[in-house]
Amino acid sequence: CNNYDVIDLGVMVPAQKILDAAKEHDADVIGLSGLITPSLDEMVNFASEMERQGFNIPLMIGGATTSRAHTAVKVDKKYHGPVIWVKDASRSVPVVAALLSDEQRPALLADLQVDYDSLRERHAARNDAKKMIPIAQARDDRTPIDWTGYKPPRPRLIAQQARDVHTDDHRPPVHVQHVKTFHDYSLGELRRYIDWQPFFNAWEMKGKYPDILNSPASGEAARKLWEDAQTMLDALIAEKWITASGVIGLFPANGVGDDTQVYTDESRLEVLTTLRHLRQQTEHRPGVPHRSLADFVAPKDTGLRDYVGGFAVTAGLGSGAKVAEFKGALDDYSAILLESLADRLAEAFAERLHERVRTEFWGYQPDEALDPESLIKEKYVGIRPAPGYPACPEHTEKQTLWELLDAKANTGIELTESMAMWPGASVSGWYFSHPQSQYFVLGHIGRDQVEEYAQRKGWTVAEAEKWLSPNLGYRSDNE
Repeated sequence: CNNYDVIDLGVMVPAQKILDAAKEHDADVIGLSGLITPSLDEMVNFASEMERQGFNIPLMIGGATTSRAHTAVKVDKKYHGPVIWVKDASRSVPVVAALLSDEQRPALLADLQVDYDSLRERHAARNDAKKMIPIAQARDDRTPIDWTGYKPPRPRLIAQQARDVHTDDHRPPVHVQHVKTFHDYSLGELRRYIDWQPFFNAWEMKGKYPDILNSPASGEAARKLWEDAQTMLDALIAEKWITASGVIGLFPANGVGDDTQVYTDESRLEVLTTLRHLRQQTEHRPGVPHRSLADFVAPKDTGLRDYVGGFAVTAGLGSGAKVAEFKGALDDYSAILLESLADRLAEAFAERLHERVRTEFWGYQPDEALDPESLIKEKYVGIRPAPGYPACPEHTEKQTLWELLDAKANTGIELTESMAMWPGASVSGWYFSHPQSQYFVLGHIGRDQVEEYAQRKGWTVAEAEKWLSPNLGYRSDNE
């Protein structure tokens, strides 16, 4: 590739396997890509291993969750050799060329050191400037919701299954009845729900869709990509290259502190599992609450019978074989295009099922009739936050979601050790129905909340700090 021999070890590869391959092939550079936040800690550990094992070659870092700041603050200090963050794959070629050039390398590394020193100074200054309030004070300033007179909507799915239970003596456990699966979902239907803006973003085409198709600067290339995408969509639907499968679940639930208790049935006598939430803790201006997802479910002491939902969907089943077929034919463009489309279809699946939840399965918005643009702009009631994203950044809550939905059996989606979903073209999250529920960014949190969260999860503080690393508003003992 670009006159370089590239040894592609694939995804989810153990650190030692990468290091062993680097030794075996006498590699000049090692490159790592991280797609979800736990990958960031793995990169820190990887750099530490390179240092421990006496490597000297450059380490290049890229991927969706990585950044120059994280590389400078967390990774660079673990390894004496060059550590270079590369924004995207297309920019890696000139960087590698410079690293391997006796003439260009000194200037590149000198500039990099100045840049990283500046980033570290700014990072330290920002952290010092951020004021954290005690977690108890943040809880006193929770989202102001008046539960008086509010009647939580009872999911139609649960109501229907409650009626059915009297006619069938061989029903599964009640909480299993609250789950609905979707196998081989219509890709033609999902196609109408695709948000094309992230598609063009992924291909690094600047501009707003659909205007980008007529852009004087990039319109011709954008139209070509668009036409290729439509042709491939026609083929993958007609020839069934990939399969979409999903599962949803709607469960009786109530809030207890910053947790949401999920019950086995509507008697609410037995707790099936508990969702652990986190709360904003940086100081806000007056009138702006410190939010947690726990705020959007009726507290247990109100006596209200509320509910919470979850989902997991994929449009990646079968994509691996077709991608491998394209790569085997040296057609990398088609391989990447298919991966991009599978990602878009998975997001479209999540959008379509959420719409059906609101109008049909939960049914709290039965008359909703939004066009695709309004759906993309989230002009509906309720939210579907995903574990690992800003409102709930702690990835291990996916395990709770997987257990509730029996997601692996019902969809084929597996969780890796780092809590990534496989196939990659998969989406999962929670459903909240309250009209005041909204997305927010957790931001940095204090040691007091981290220590308490560790207790609630049954972890050591070190384990909590590992999974919450990007959100720590203090320097942990392990740094």
